Amino acid sequence: MEYLPISYERFRKEFPEIEKAYEKLANLCHASGPLDEKMRRLVKLGIAIGSESQGAIKSHTRRAIDLGISPEEILHVVVLSLTTIGFPKMIAALNWINEAFEEGPTKHFSGD
Repeated sequence: MEYLPISYERFRKEFPEIEKAYEKLANLCHASGPLDEKMRRLVKLGIAIGSESQGAIKSHTRRAIDLGISPEEILHVVVLSLTTIGFPKMIAALNWINEAFEEGPTKHFSGD
C-alpha cells in the first residue's frame, strides 16, 4: 500500500525534486545489503525508537504490521531498547507503538 502522512504530502508538494531524490536514496539504502525486508523493517523500528521519534516509531510500526511482522515481534524490539535507552524512553516508545496498533494503517511512502 502507498500511504502518505499529511506532513510528508506537504514536503512532497513543496520540494518535489528533493522528495524524489530522498525516496531514491531510501530505496538504494534498502537494496544495498543482505538484510531481508523483515529484518530491515525491525532495524528501522529500532532506529526510530533510539531516536525517540514518535512519528517514525508509529510509521515503522505500521509498516512492520503491513509486512506481516507480529505485534509480539514488534514489542520485542521495544523491550530490547530498555537497557540501551532507559526505562522512560522505552515506555514512551511502547506507548507510541500501542497507539499505532490502535490507530491502524496510516500513510507512508514506499521508499523508507
